[in-house]
Amino acid sequence: MKILRLVAAVAAFSAALVAAWPGVSGIASAQTPATNVSAPDFDGGTRWFNSAPLTMSSLRGKVVLVEFWTRECVNCVHVLPHTKALYDRYAADGLVVVGVHTPEYDEERDLGALKDAIGALDIKYPVVADNDNRIWNAYNNRFWPAIYLIDRDGHVVYRHVGEGDYDRTEERIRQLLGKA
Repeated sequence: MKILRLVAAVAAFSAALVAAWPGVSGIASAQTPATNVSAPDFDGGTRWFNSAPLTMSSLRGKVVLVEFWTRECVNCVHVLPHTKALYDRYAADGLVVVGVHTPEYDEERDLGALKDAIGALDIKYPVVADNDNRIWNAYNNRFWPAIYLIDRDGHVVYRHVGEGDYDRTEERIRQLLGKA
């Protein structure tokens, strides 16, 4: 009986999530293309790693993958090899990857520990610490990990939440780079 109540509660939560996020099919593979929405800037980042501070205007003309993650999130760690592979595969073609580290827990705000994690995880692309959730809020993001693709004109054209759909994300990147 308790299991049935739990299943019913999860189903109700999923239905509420779908109602709140049109086009979302579930947390694990939520995707909502948001065309013609200008990508928010990286204002409010606490510190940049692997790069000087970036702005959306400085990235105009590039395809940008923005990934919200946090170092203690197991799902984020599972997605990381795929994000790194996309960076390795397409950076020379104009893809810019920006990791936005938005802490879930207080201990994740430690910039020294974040720097160590970036090194241990062998992340080579720019990462901005978003300790005050300003970038997170500007994107109206609510999940880790979450990927946003921004076209050359600075518009958000794709969003994926959670693990999976790696082929679809790569296909969309290839389209945006003119390699489809």
